[in-house]
Amino acid sequence: MAVEAQIRELGSRHKSLEEAIQDELRRPYADDLRLRQLKRQKLKLKEEMEALRGHVH
Repeated sequence: MAVEAQIRELGSRHKSLEEAIQDELRRPYADDLRLRQLKRQKLKLKEEMEALRGHVH
């Protein structure tokens, strides 16, 4: 069950990053560097979740 809890935690952080990306995109002058960093972090979390899901099945 610990792996599933870890996946949920990563999913929550993934959602928070998506919200931060959307907030940045709404700004009149979005910071491209910040967007790249947020998207890179989001992708890393997605990869971690997929790797963990592979261990569950």
